[in-house]
Amino acid sequence: MTDLARRIDQGTGREPADIVLKGGRFFDLVTGELVASDIALCGDTIIGTVENYEGSEVIDITGKIVVPGFIDTHLHIESSLVTPHEFDRCVLPYGVTTVICDPHEIANVLGTEGIQFFLDSAEQTIMDIRVQLSSCVPATHLETSGADLPIERLLPFRNHPKVIGLAEFMNFPGVIHKDPICMAKLEAFQDGHIDGHSPLLSGRDLNGYLSARIRTDHECTSAVEAMEKIRKGMHILVREGSVSKDLHALMPILTERLSPFLALCTDDRNPLDIAEQGHLDYMIREAIRHGVEPLAVYRAASISAARAFGLRDRGLVAPGWRADLVVIDSLENCKAEMVFSAGRRVTNELFASRKAVAPVGLDSVKASEVKAADFGVPVAEGETPVIGVMPGKIITEHRRYRLPTSGNQTSVDLANDVIKVAVIERHGKNGNHANGFVQGFGLKKGAIASTVGHDSHNICVVGVSEEDMALAANRLGEIKGGFVVVEDGKVTGEIPLPVAGLMSLEPYESVRDTLHSLRKAAYALGTTLEEPFLQVAFLPLPVIPHLKISDKGMVDVDQFKLIG
Repeated sequence: MTDLARRIDQGTGREPADIVLKGGRFFDLVTGELVASDIALCGDTIIGTVENYEGSEVIDITGKIVVPGFIDTHLHIESSLVTPHEFDRCVLPYGVTTVICDPHEIANVLGTEGIQFFLDSAEQTIMDIRVQLSSCVPATHLETSGADLPIERLLPFRNHPKVIGLAEFMNFPGVIHKDPICMAKLEAFQDGHIDGHSPLLSGRDLNGYLSARIRTDHECTSAVEAMEKIRKGMHILVREGSVSKDLHALMPILTERLSPFLALCTDDRNPLDIAEQGHLDYMIREAIRHGVEPLAVYRAASISAARAFGLRDRGLVAPGWRADLVVIDSLENCKAEMVFSAGRRVTNELFASRKAVAPVGLDSVKASEVKAADFGVPVAEGETPVIGVMPGKIITEHRRYRLPTSGNQTSVDLANDVIKVAVIERHGKNGNHANGFVQGFGLKKGAIASTVGHDSHNICVVGVSEEDMALAANRLGEIKGGFVVVEDGKVTGEIPLPVAGLMSLEPYESVRDTLHSLRKAAYALGTTLEEPFLQVAFLPLPVIPHLKISDKGMVDVDQFKLIG
């Protein structure tokens, strides 16, 4: 008997359903009602609601509520610091049954090998991982990336069953000014999905950007910005990650009326934050706690997200829809007590059934050894540009200060929280090294270094002491990538991330526990940032306003040019 025939027989009650959830209610995202009902499953599909069913397996969910599985509409799994298999095991139990990822980070290091690794992994995970093809590798001409992905290298992946479309088009100046490389990629996907990335873009420039048939944006940081983009046809992905926290600012648009044009995403969230707060379930709880209607936020977490990305089979608890389900204690608490992915109850045994995928990029850190003297900044006339960190945001300010000097060198200014920042090319291409200054970390001593440096993932190091900065950067080469904290000439915390310098080979529980001690080591330096490591990682991101640094120098993002 075919799967279709089985579904029809079980839906009509001629045959017992494979699984029946009894005694609970489901949240009807069409009417907003809580409906007392059996929920019957056949294989990977819901085949019955609002009726009574017999089942080969009956599960009592008395007093519980069933909602559709949650969909994270934009994230980079690499930024969770674990492999896709471990991300699956970490996040799926929180009710996130589908993620739409951009393997942009590993693609910038390894190119097509990185994309293939993600596609191979996505075919084995229990969670449904969908992949967007990284559109901006390298992201800009203002940095040195490990790879180059013109449209010719992306097209062979286009028809892969896990691929949705073209990932976030970060080079919005390239779109507006019709850069030939950007145009070739946009032309190739005019009949498919193109994900957006347009922080603070508005007016006619936004119109031009949207005329390229770009449909989504996850970079809105205010309700005003989001409303202009919604009015112009964009689907807004409300983001709450480990660094970029936009949920509270965007709560005014999280309404029942606008919910068909909204979705939720995390972008970047690490296992420690997931363990302490949760994932999309945290966003749902937090929104409802601040007065958002449950119908609005649960729609954004599922059916609205599915429709935005053309996933027509999921997002409702209804017959014929994919059996991605979360059994929760209450709408307000949103605690996942049972999760079904494509009709399979999520258990440790289910995770154990997956086939392993061999890691890649284990020798990707090829930076030369550096010395303390390499971090010197010669005295220049006038004020010095300083990157102004804004806690909870990846947008930075372009600040200017007259900094103290020593001989012919510009020094840090601890009284004004201004310390050094450097980016060191680590792909073995040119040995570039650029130095500058940053404000907002709160460091009083030591250094923090990382091979996670969006988007090209060169080494980024911040610090008070040039000697500690050199030690931290060199230690990254020894551990094949990761995060390192140094205090007074001693490594006080580190986490190796040998998979492309981005991901650990350890279970997510080990990564979570190591992040605890790593944060303590960073806090001992005086940092006032809740998440200093990902904040370091975003300093070299020259597609986010206003001032950044790459291996080529300081970048004025507004003018899209190097300034030193």
